[in-house]
Amino acid sequence: MEIQIAVAKINKYAVSESGDTLEVIERPTGGLSVVLADGQTSGRGAKAVSMMVVRKVISLIAEGVRDGAAARAASDALFTERAGKVTCTLNIASVDLHSKTIVLTRNNPAPMYICRDEEIDAHTEESISLGASRNARPVITELNIVPGLVIVIFSDGIIHAGERRGAPMDVRQTLRSVLEDQDPTPQELADTLLAEAVRLDDNRPADDISVLVLRVSPHTESNVRRMSVRLPIHA
Repeated sequence: MEIQIAVAKINKYAVSESGDTLEVIERPTGGLSVVLADGQTSGRGAKAVSMMVVRKVISLIAEGVRDGAAARAASDALFTERAGKVTCTLNIASVDLHSKTIVLTRNNPAPMYICRDEEIDAHTEESISLGASRNARPVITELNIVPGLVIVIFSDGIIHAGERRGAPMDVRQTLRSVLEDQDPTPQELADTLLAEAVRLDDNRPADDISVLVLRVSPHTESNVRRMSVRLPIHA
């Protein structure tokens, strides 16, 4: 088997900095963690908040702290620094080779989707953002690593896409249309969701949008680990 991870991101229209921050870190007991945070509002202030949260979380994970405890510590730090007046959503997707599971930690009102064969399950359990109180406990989901498993996580820019023209995005239907018609790579799936959200916002995204897709492939081409990043730069 092989874990494949892909990300697609775009800034809010006419805003130079994204309030979303995403980092990947190797776990001390083997595996990877992907951390996605979305600071309240957008622009430079939101970026500072999301970067603070992500740095706190990845530093604790690197020390061997469990994901849920790292999320709570980040929430307490944000609450203390901003007096409970600023919030930040957080998702952690960890491939834990020690437990041989995928651990999903969510402090995000936006749902996440777990796809197995023809089933597309939306995880909509109530979840609150970090920083609003000292009791911001995450929702934790643990899954066995099995071939064909697809996990889709996103910031709330996906949820709000199309709202201003009364045509909100149907994430489940978009996922189903792609997964039924073909065997998409994680990058193709992330790109499709992002493109549909941008289209619904008339190519002027109303919010920062980040899409993270994790897939368990049954095939392993080699033992080489690879990572690829593309960062557009506008002169």
